[in-house]
Amino acid sequence: MLYRALRPFLFSLDPEQAHWLSLASLDRLYQLGLSCAVTSRMPSVPVRAMGLEFPNPVGLAAGLDKNGEHIASLGSLGFGFVEVGTITPRPQPGNPKPRLFRLPQAEAIINRMGFNNVGLDRAVRNIRNAGFRGVLGVNIGKNFDTPMERAVDDYIVCLQKAYPVASFVTANISSPNTRDLRTLQQAGELEVLLGTLMHERDALAGVHGRVVPLVVKIAPDLDDAAIEVIADRVKAYRVDAVIATNTTSSREGVAHLAHGSEAGGLSGVPLRAKATAVITRLRRALGESVCIIGVGGIFTAADAQEKLDAGANLVQIYTALLYRGPQVVGEIVRGLTRARRTR
Repeated sequence: MLYRALRPFLFSLDPEQAHWLSLASLDRLYQLGLSCAVTSRMPSVPVRAMGLEFPNPVGLAAGLDKNGEHIASLGSLGFGFVEVGTITPRPQPGNPKPRLFRLPQAEAIINRMGFNNVGLDRAVRNIRNAGFRGVLGVNIGKNFDTPMERAVDDYIVCLQKAYPVASFVTANISSPNTRDLRTLQQAGELEVLLGTLMHERDALAGVHGRVVPLVVKIAPDLDDAAIEVIADRVKAYRVDAVIATNTTSSREGVAHLAHGSEAGGLSGVPLRAKATAVITRLRRALGESVCIIGVGGIFTAADAQEKLDAGANLVQIYTALLYRGPQVVGEIVRGLTRARRTR
């Protein structure tokens, strides 16, 4: 109810300004011990995946807290896990503003943020200082000015420094907002990237005495052949999980809306069916051994259950928070709890 009353004011602001104001407000509520004002006690819906124990299957997708500055307050909303980032080795400002656009008629967002973040070292300090005890994913990428032939170096540096503070690490190779990044999903490039990262992950496991799962995040704009290639490489290199999917470059159903033709990645309700279709094809190609984290257009428990029925083990939300508010986390978790009892 509180968010519903505040949303008209937030939507009157520039989207980035509203984003930072919302996070600052959430932090303040948490500091005052008033997080209960925007959420409620969460039922336990335990899930085991990637060798990790999740209190419930609903996570926060990367992109909302790029720098790991709001982990504690976001974690207090009842998520089963939180993913921060995307983090790059060096700080970078991202793409020029404006770069974030609401499409309220479609309950969608277009962003072309461009991996804006404070850089790896500062983000790792933020994560350490948060003292978060839940499951935490760290999403990593390459700097915009790193040549593609050296992209793997950026991912390796990020993996090495994020490893001690992460429950799992996600290699983001699917953002449409960093030039040529999606070429890393192609067979040859993917082979080199995953082979190198998994070799480094195994070495780090020996140093730190624990195995941190490695995850790869893919695009929704893939044909069946491309999904088969990714699944083959994921199985060959024993990658622990795939996040399906990132935002889409498609403008189907939204091009006629205000801001609907802006460049960037589209998220929200228009992505739902496309993301679910990728999950279905991916699960068929992967078999049952690899975890899938389903993302894209999840606004209700029914949406989340659709992803789980398609083959996902876990789900993540982002855009739903902006349109429905923090209470949407509890609504989805409780709905999944009821669905589990009736099955």
